[in-house]
Amino acid sequence: MTATDISSLKDLISDFLTAEEPARQTSIEALTLEKGHLHLILRTTAKGAAFLQDAQTTLEDRLRQHPAVSSLTLSLTAHRPAGPAPRKVGAESGHRPLALGKRLTGRSAPPEACLPDVRAVIAVASGKGGVGKSTTAVNLACSLARLDLRTGLLDADIYGPSLPHMLGETQKPVVENGRLRPLERWGMETMSIGYLVDKEQAMIWRGPMVMGALTQLMSDVSWGALDVLVVDLPPGTGDAQLTLTRKLSDKLKAGGAVIVSTPQDIALLDARRGVTLFEKTETPVLGLIENMSYFCCPHCQERTDLFGHGGARKEAEALNIPFLGEIPLLRDIRCSADEGTPLVLRDPDHPASQAYKAIARTLKDRLFPSSC
Repeated sequence: MTATDISSLKDLISDFLTAEEPARQTSIEALTLEKGHLHLILRTTAKGAAFLQDAQTTLEDRLRQHPAVSSLTLSLTAHRPAGPAPRKVGAESGHRPLALGKRLTGRSAPPEACLPDVRAVIAVASGKGGVGKSTTAVNLACSLARLDLRTGLLDADIYGPSLPHMLGETQKPVVENGRLRPLERWGMETMSIGYLVDKEQAMIWRGPMVMGALTQLMSDVSWGALDVLVVDLPPGTGDAQLTLTRKLSDKLKAGGAVIVSTPQDIALLDARRGVTLFEKTETPVLGLIENMSYFCCPHCQERTDLFGHGGARKEAEALNIPFLGEIPLLRDIRCSADEGTPLVLRDPDHPASQAYKAIARTLKDRLFPSSC
């Protein structure tokens, strides 16, 4: 990538947008070019989106003719001015912020269109951030894959995607026939919006855009035949959780939710809210994990309960849900995540790796007893 390439691409796009009046309110929100893959996000209006629905293919063809571009992903963000609510298309209308060669707006994907060949979904959730949920999701998914389950891993955190970094993946997914191909990493099929946007770009989207993007990551990705899809949810009990439980109710009933918490009371209070949400949506709660359960000094091996200890086990008993296990607070876990190699692969015999693998075996035994 050179400054000349970027400049010439911007000029090409600007010339295209200014040639037709309906597209003149469209602007470049983000443009990156890495190893020949162009990722372009255009910010437009409802009027401009209507024009680009028909003109998108023409624009993509012109961009592919640029000598520096070998592949591309084009995404549109449409911001409508305040006014009367737009007429819904059919029974339900949905945002499609990731334009993958399909129409920007239209009927939302029905539940059966999401993950038709996936047997079960495991949602890894937490009531609050900072409890190590994503690290837990990555290591559990890798452990399930090592148990001969065809495994996928979906990063459902639109605002703060972290899986690309934790998995050490820098490639961009390609679009085939309007569908994204997941990236294979560590024996798993993976997808994250972090693969599609610049890592320093902030996703300044409102709830409907976030729900639309999450729906597309489920319905517009060629996940293929999987035994289990592990979904790393953002913290809290908001739009992403509701979208997932609504779109994937049957898949979640075949799988369930895993709640990650630390031992202290404030984290357990939020974890309790997460359990309540899944129970109200009739999603099985597979159990509670106590992360950062204790700290062992790497020099003297003295154990210290920095955040208390045993709180999650007691909470699981009080809520009448399974307690899945304890994960220690160790430097090696953090280092492996930063380096892009999950700990269960980097050091399979590590005590923390053994803890992750034991939880994965418990989940497999419950969800797929006939394969044990």
